[in-house]
Amino acid sequence: MSFWDSILKIVTATGNALAGVVEAVRTLFEGDPETRRKVAFSVAMIALSAKMAKADGIVSEAEVAAFRDIFQFPSDQAQNVARLYNLARQDVAGYEAYAEKMASLCSSCEKNCPILEDIIDGLFHIAKSDGAVHERELAFLLRVAEIFRMDEGHFERIMARHVHGDGRDPYQVLGVSRKDDFADIRKRYRVLVSENHPDMLVARGVPHEFHAIANDRMAALNAAYEAIEKERRAA
Repeated sequence: MSFWDSILKIVTATGNALAGVVEAVRTLFEGDPETRRKVAFSVAMIALSAKMAKADGIVSEAEVAAFRDIFQFPSDQAQNVARLYNLARQDVAGYEAYAEKMASLCSSCEKNCPILEDIIDGLFHIAKSDGAVHERELAFLLRVAEIFRMDEGHFERIMARHVHGDGRDPYQVLGVSRKDDFADIRKRYRVLVSENHPDMLVARGVPHEFHAIANDRMAALNAAYEAIEKERRAA
């Protein structure tokens, strides 16, 4: 069964109830953990994107376009994706209970889980698509991050890649200090590059349809490192 057949199977089997979709991810693919991770991640991105798009009261064309930018699905699957997106957008259930279920993708004792960071990163990409991350959207993202057991510093580092009204702070993007030695900054940068390479997303179950998230993140990391390197050389 293909990845897309799996998603369609979930939507059909649950009678268009979002809560049922979430539970089905855990049960229908119990014997296939790789497919379960891919489907769970995709359902999380589709549903939470739809919920967040309503956070500022308006679902803009830019937000829908940004969703399609990070979720590069085949044109012949557009109807299936739209079905789940609209299901999530119209569902009366709150996003918090749904986010809690998605947090179970990682160990209960694990903080800053990479696959949940991928979800937050994708949501930021959509939130900023209309030119700004609005107050309600930021509150939504903060609450989802809290449910995902993400610490404040880690969330701020993700946010720095997307929200930078006065110019992106390269040190915050890399999670380093201006007081740090450049050799330590270089070491930190190399660790981040290794952790966020697209191949690592594959390993943790992120479908290739979402790899625009990794490409955007790598571009931000590279730009931050280059800015610091240029600054240190000038000094």
